[in-house]
Amino acid sequence: MEKGQIMIICGEGKGKTSAAIGRGISGASKGKSVIIIRFLKGKVKEKDEFIKRLEPEIKVFSFEKWDVDYESLSPEEQQEEALNIRNGINFARKVMSTDGCDILILDEVLGLVDRGIITEEELTALVEAKDESMELVLTGINMCDSLYSYADNVVQIAALK
Repeated sequence: MEKGQIMIICGEGKGKTSAAIGRGISGASKGKSVIIIRFLKGKVKEKDEFIKRLEPEIKVFSFEKWDVDYESLSPEEQQEEALNIRNGINFARKVMSTDGCDILILDEVLGLVDRGIITEEELTALVEAKDESMELVLTGINMCDSLYSYADNVVQIAALK
C-alpha cells in the first residue's frame, strides 16, 4: 500500500484552491476517489457546481448555511456558522477514520485557526488521524507552525504583481 502524502498549499496569493482541485483532478484521472470539504467560502459556488459534474470520483461538501463568506456575517451569524463549520471538521474526521476516500482536500481549513473556530491543536490532531494511505491536502493563507513537521510538501503561493 502506498503512503499517502500530506500537502499544504498556503500564502497570500490567489490559486491555492485551484491548485488543490488540480491535485484532486489528477488523482481522479488515475482512478482515485476524492473528497473536497470547503470552509469559509459560503455555500457552493459556480466552481463547485462544475466540479460536481465529476461525481462520483470527486465529491464536494460545504457545511456552511450562508451564501456569503464568513467575514461578511454578523457576530451572531458567525457563531452559528462556526457550529456548522465544526460539523464539517467532524465529517472530515469521519472520512479519515473510515477510509472514505483516497484524496481528502480540506480547502481553507488553515483559516479556521486564524478565526478561532478550531485550535491549532485540534487541526494537528486531525492531521495525525489521517489514514496512512490517504493523501491529505490543506489550504489557507497562514500555515500553522505545528503542521510543518507533518507535511511532505509545503507550497507557498505569492503574488508577484
